[in-house]
Amino acid sequence: MSQMPQQAAPATCPSCAEPVEPDDLFCGACGHDLSVLPAPPRDHATPAMTGPRDSGVPAPRAGVEWPAPEPPGSDSISPKTHLPTDLPGTDSGGHPLHPGTPGAPAGAPASGVRLDRPAEPEEYPLQAPDPRAAGDTPDPEQRPEEHAQPATTCVACRAGRVDSDGYCENCGHAQPRERDHMERESGPVAAVSDRGLRHHRNEDSFALGHTALPDGGPATLAVVCDGVSSATRPDEASAAAARAAGDVLLAALPRGTHPQAAMHEAIVAAAQAVNALAGEPDAAREHDPHQNAPACTLVSAVVAAGLLVVGWVGDSRAYWVPDDRDAPPARLTEDDSWAAQMVAAGLMSEAEAYADERAHAITGWLGADAYELDPHTASFKPDRPGVVVVCTDGLWNYAETAREMAETIPADAAARPLHSARVLVGHALDGGGHDNVTVAVLPFPAPPQGAGSA
Repeated sequence: MSQMPQQAAPATCPSCAEPVEPDDLFCGACGHDLSVLPAPPRDHATPAMTGPRDSGVPAPRAGVEWPAPEPPGSDSISPKTHLPTDLPGTDSGGHPLHPGTPGAPAGAPASGVRLDRPAEPEEYPLQAPDPRAAGDTPDPEQRPEEHAQPATTCVACRAGRVDSDGYCENCGHAQPRERDHMERESGPVAAVSDRGLRHHRNEDSFALGHTALPDGGPATLAVVCDGVSSATRPDEASAAAARAAGDVLLAALPRGTHPQAAMHEAIVAAAQAVNALAGEPDAAREHDPHQNAPACTLVSAVVAAGLLVVGWVGDSRAYWVPDDRDAPPARLTEDDSWAAQMVAAGLMSEAEAYADERAHAITGWLGADAYELDPHTASFKPDRPGVVVVCTDGLWNYAETAREMAETIPADAAARPLHSARVLVGHALDGGGHDNVTVAVLPFPAPPQGAGSA
């Protein structure tokens, strides 16, 4: 999750010194009444350090000639790995990608740097339930009518009932919200999003879809967005962006719009949807006029007619993992981040840049306080089947290289995308779950209409 402000350390219980959340009524460890404690001080966001961009927004090109897949037997995937240039692709103008940063001209000026990696508290007191765990077993001491409503049982103490305000009557813990864990399928594409183990809410969002091209061929898509935590209402920003981008893609592809042009239109629509949130509600801006406007990052993928098209703004990523694990995987996107700019400029090695505390400062995002929108799009023509992994940094922080991602995802990912997305989310949770984590898995090529995950 992209973040900027330094979070204050959580309050501790005066009785047992265990950490508690500001809205807890009782200590989750010892049950001490916390109502007499003063409210913790409110966090304030650290504004982004911004700088001007020279490049404007590229306009979508009409009448783009669709590139055809390469003939069988050709090796369209370079033996080098982990870089988007490892697959032959074209940028938004239909020209070969520059060997530097994909989707942007050589020597493009750096954009503003947005700090997003503050120190985190060691652990939030309320842990989200493990999405891989089996359902709760009713307490044998509960009355029969309580057995009939297991959803009202507290996920923290497993014994208390949840009141109408969403708090446990026994331990006082707030219960997980519906958005804390989401799973969805749309034909052959699937996605999973989870709050993680350290954050109090899920600020990621996603959109999925499958449709038919004018010639009847299948097309699948996934959009994944990561809210910028230091901005106001980041969860609303990511939801608005994912919904807008998904709607545009589902409308444009059946009309015959080239997938790369449709991707550009989708990112522009997503940016407009997030910008629209900045003016509402006015009351919120009056109370905190220095709060950053709603903001998020975006990454999206479309699989159609032998093409793999990706688009992004920010530091969420897309990876290519072939079914043949002896073939090299590749990362298809390049982060809009401080570390990526240092490496591209030749000022630091990749290891040095990503070891720096400024490594994850994002330099591109969707939001009203972004200087200029600079969508990146690229198209690829893999010559073999595989899957596309579209994810937020909540996952790739635990599987950063393309090889690590290929080793983590199951071998049957193309046949079982939902299961594979669950496995990848579980990998992030096992690694510490420090961030919200969202993963979408798309098989390539797109299966015929009506096919789904096993």
